[in-house]
Amino acid sequence: MIAALLAVAGLVALAHTAPFPFVLELFHRSRSMWRVPSEPDVPPTVYLTFDDGPNPEWTPAILDVLRDHRARATFFLIDRHITPQTAAIVRRISDDGHGIGLHSGDRWLMLQAADAMAQTLENAAGHISDITSREPCRMFRPHGGWRSVAMYAGLRKAGYLLVGWSWGMWDWNWWRGPDVDPLVARLASRASAGSILVIHDGHHINPRAERRHSVEVVTQLIPRLQDRGFSFGVLCDMPRAVIMDRGQRTEERGPVNDKV
Repeated sequence: MIAALLAVAGLVALAHTAPFPFVLELFHRSRSMWRVPSEPDVPPTVYLTFDDGPNPEWTPAILDVLRDHRARATFFLIDRHITPQTAAIVRRISDDGHGIGLHSGDRWLMLQAADAMAQTLENAAGHISDITSREPCRMFRPHGGWRSVAMYAGLRKAGYLLVGWSWGMWDWNWWRGPDVDPLVARLASRASAGSILVIHDGHHINPRAERRHSVEVVTQLIPRLQDRGFSFGVLCDMPRAVIMDRGQRTEERGPVNDKV
């Protein structure tokens, strides 16, 4: 009996925290995305994403690397890290042609009621729009992947997608820390068409966290992926036809910047 209860508790916890699509996604397939389906006759594309910025020192360094390699990416920004001191960085992300989505540094956001969650998203989006004169795309990445039924209800109300990452395409090595060489080797070898990679240019608590290793990873990784024939896409540019609805692509077109 105890073992059964522990197993159920474990499944419930994993449903809310798994770093991959799990139980909740069975019921919200059209509201979440963990990889991008490949399009026929389109060159193989991977999607670099960056979390927890803007970071006053390291986000500009990453933008420089992207510029030098002519690669584009999507930045998931934490609203409280967007200050008068970092506004110019947010503006540069947009002006350089990268996508901007919303992020949170609070795992417990998943406990907010749907209306409160939707309002949180709208407030953050308005903040970014005021700086860039462009709306961020309607994509949200929860901190650590922690999500809930209420969060999905709030995303639906606000017209947002929950965006995760592809399996193994994260910038940490279990128990090894930010060791750049094996990390680059893993990401470069595991990447496939439609992979969503997550790299941290900031920290959910410390907006000025040291992220030299992230710059080094991006510097090495981009040319390795380019050598494999990959291009780099922006999630915000996707046609809505690639959004998965119970395992089937919808036929609805239009950029994800529009409400979905």
